[in-house]
Amino acid sequence: MIKYYSIKYTLFLVALDTLAVVFGLLTATYLRITLPFGLEAARDALILPVPVYVLGMMIYAFTFALLDVRSPSRARQPIRELQVLTAASVLAWMVLLGALYLSYRNVSRLQIIYFLVIHLCIVISSRIALRMLRGKRYQQTRNVLILGSNADARQMYRIVLQHGWMGLRPMGILAVDEPAEGRRSAHVVGSMDDLETVVASRQVSEVIIAVERDTVLDLKDIINRLQALPVNIRLVPQYTDLAFLQVNVEDFSGMPLLTLKEPALTPYQRLVKRGFDLVMTLIILVPTLPIMAVIALLIRLDSRGPIIFQQERVGEGGRTFTMYKFRSMVQGAEWQQEEVLHYDQKGNLVHKQQNDPRITHLGHFIRATSIDELPQLFNILRGDMSLVGPRPEMPWLVDRYEPWQRKRFEVPQGLTGWWQVNGRASKPMHMSTEYDLFYIRNYSMWLDLKILWRTVWVVVSRRGAF
Repeated sequence: MIKYYSIKYTLFLVALDTLAVVFGLLTATYLRITLPFGLEAARDALILPVPVYVLGMMIYAFTFALLDVRSPSRARQPIRELQVLTAASVLAWMVLLGALYLSYRNVSRLQIIYFLVIHLCIVISSRIALRMLRGKRYQQTRNVLILGSNADARQMYRIVLQHGWMGLRPMGILAVDEPAEGRRSAHVVGSMDDLETVVASRQVSEVIIAVERDTVLDLKDIINRLQALPVNIRLVPQYTDLAFLQVNVEDFSGMPLLTLKEPALTPYQRLVKRGFDLVMTLIILVPTLPIMAVIALLIRLDSRGPIIFQQERVGEGGRTFTMYKFRSMVQGAEWQQEEVLHYDQKGNLVHKQQNDPRITHLGHFIRATSIDELPQLFNILRGDMSLVGPRPEMPWLVDRYEPWQRKRFEVPQGLTGWWQVNGRASKPMHMSTEYDLFYIRNYSMWLDLKILWRTVWVVVSRRGAF
């Protein structure tokens, strides 16, 4: 009912964005030749060679894919869509500028500035035009009636309300049972006895059935009643509460299958994320290797024990791996864990504290600056971890998890994550899972870049680190 993107439409956007790059470069060249600005140059010298066009198309295609510019989630937020599109265009332009500096230095700087402005105008105006065309396509209002009185029905009402730009308009909720006194939703317009009357009087064209599994309801009878009415019938799966992260429905040779759990990242997202991890980790390693060598020497001089602390952690899919850190505690600190364990006022276990007596003098500094985490760059190269993701947890803490908390292991565990940039250690362990699930449900390379950028400022400010 609310399907927005299709493969054909996505390919159309890819082609449109590619043409925008070519047309932008051509127009920029024409303006540079005809407008009386900039230093005088021969016409032939201003004509861009074919490799520049190819380079531009490749850089913009990769950047737009990396930042997930064409994600369906952008459809509901037009302003956000334009913001991400603008950011991606500027970032790609900066990368192109650097690439040209290393290859074609004779390209006019004014020409490249023209291109930035022209390309931005093209992609932004094209998205606005497409949105207006879609508005005309969906200008016929479709009135939606929801059957149910539980949380799913109320959530569905809100979702339909958010998709008003598609011509959808919620007509209210028909209660399938009598809610508790004083808890009846303001959107309830009647009961199941009023079904035919409400459909006719409110000109309903879509009916969505959203009921709980244990609701006493003859679903077959309701559907039979709806079959006689000029409406489309849709059913919210009654097992959404059992879903690990999200529910997908597929047709398997005529048999509908309801998917409750599958990899959170698509193969394409996983490939892009892994490629980004490898490239960025190798770039980060170059300037940090000398720093790690100095820290290793200082640890050796500061206290007895190994330089690298190795600890078993739980990674993606619940698989364990050995995580590396610079040792920041006294030797044998893991055997003193029971001495620092305590419970907060709500009875939740807290295993970290700011004034941990096991931390060495140097350890306080390298933990506050997160330098102790640098050896995990090698974990990332090995594929044990990612740059961004939920932090890998210790097995004994995972054993205390409730079932819903295990959803955090559906993606690669990371060096930094959404929890770390929203409080780090100042947020207790038991509160981090909700941040991790937010990251998984809203995953995109743009979010990864945002977290990496915010991590820099969090580390510099030393906020929440101990």
